[in-house]
Amino acid sequence: MATLTASASSAMQEAAKTPTASPPRATAASTASPARYRPSPLVIFSACLVLIGAGGPLLLRVYFVHGGQRLWLSALLQISGWPLLLPPLCVSLFRGRRHGIANLLLPPRLVVAAAVLGGFYAVSCYVYAMGSQALPLSTSSLLLATQLAFTAVFAFLFVGLRFTPFSANAVLLLIIGPAVLGVGPGAGKPAGVTSKAYWTGFCEGIAAAALAGLVLPLVEVAMERYGRRTGPAARTPPPYSTVMQMQAVMGAAGTIVCLLGMAIKSDFGALRSEAAAFGLGKTNYYLVLVWDAVSWQLLNLGIMGLITCASSLLAGIMIAVLLPLSQILAVMFLHEKFDGPKGIALVLSLWGFASYMYGEKVQQKKLEAQKSELQQQQQQQVGSETGDLELAAP
Repeated sequence: MATLTASASSAMQEAAKTPTASPPRATAASTASPARYRPSPLVIFSACLVLIGAGGPLLLRVYFVHGGQRLWLSALLQISGWPLLLPPLCVSLFRGRRHGIANLLLPPRLVVAAAVLGGFYAVSCYVYAMGSQALPLSTSSLLLATQLAFTAVFAFLFVGLRFTPFSANAVLLLIIGPAVLGVGPGAGKPAGVTSKAYWTGFCEGIAAAALAGLVLPLVEVAMERYGRRTGPAARTPPPYSTVMQMQAVMGAAGTIVCLLGMAIKSDFGALRSEAAAFGLGKTNYYLVLVWDAVSWQLLNLGIMGLITCASSLLAGIMIAVLLPLSQILAVMFLHEKFDGPKGIALVLSLWGFASYMYGEKVQQKKLEAQKSELQQQQQQQVGSETGDLELAAP
């Protein structure tokens, strides 16, 4: 919402500074019905990637359920799929050069910022893996949905997000929803998991959501501060090559952090024995790892696309949208129990998401009304100036 508000205000200022030489009648005809807001194709494409990547958390839970125990490896799976972006990225940069846009590469300062944020994101993936090891998928997904509340708070602090009654209500509901999971003794606790391990994983899930909620606004801040381009590229919206470059740099930096963690924990030597003891078989062990990395990469790319082409808060909203899908996948494939507290938390989370989306619609209508009013004032001013010139003419 902060990005939409900023873009609308800048558009108003540019319209106010631009002189209008056309007759008032022609201008009135063109602004009689203001264009309705429609998301760009890149925003829609990024949102679809987030939904397709919903299999990442599911496969990560499959890894833990059937005997996987390597936390740094599970963190690596969430961030190591970035080499898949290299072929389309090279094609995109080559096509940009053919069209005369040669400065599509990220500025050096933005590369450094993305690398730092990638390492920080790897830490958040490790904390999420710690929580997912002890929590069922439906519970960890509900906890991850609280990142929207943290994203909103950090966006308010770093990006200048302005809260509305609807967005404040959404944040409140998304905080209360996961808290309901603690109702009753051992609510949602899987069989064989102690209460101490469950509540430790619960706190780790909240911590992972807080870290993810911090990374999203910081990526948006880095893009706005260090992502300014010059030349012909400055007059066009950020292309998807920018999204892929940001994701590749963050993924490469995060992969290095995870590999260092695996080396310290001696995970490389234990992979072969873990694969042999995996509950689904050795072949399926490696298939789970590969497809989990691919799914997480699609999810991460979609989130980065939403941050670059829209805002960090919209990216947080789409992560919250994964909540009902994760619930369905957990019941279908992992046969997890869907009890009363989870149902109440799900309803509250969906209610918060609906409240935010309705607030965005109301806010967009207000911005369109303000823009239309400003254009009408400009038309009246141009008409009065034209009339004065006609009267003053000999």
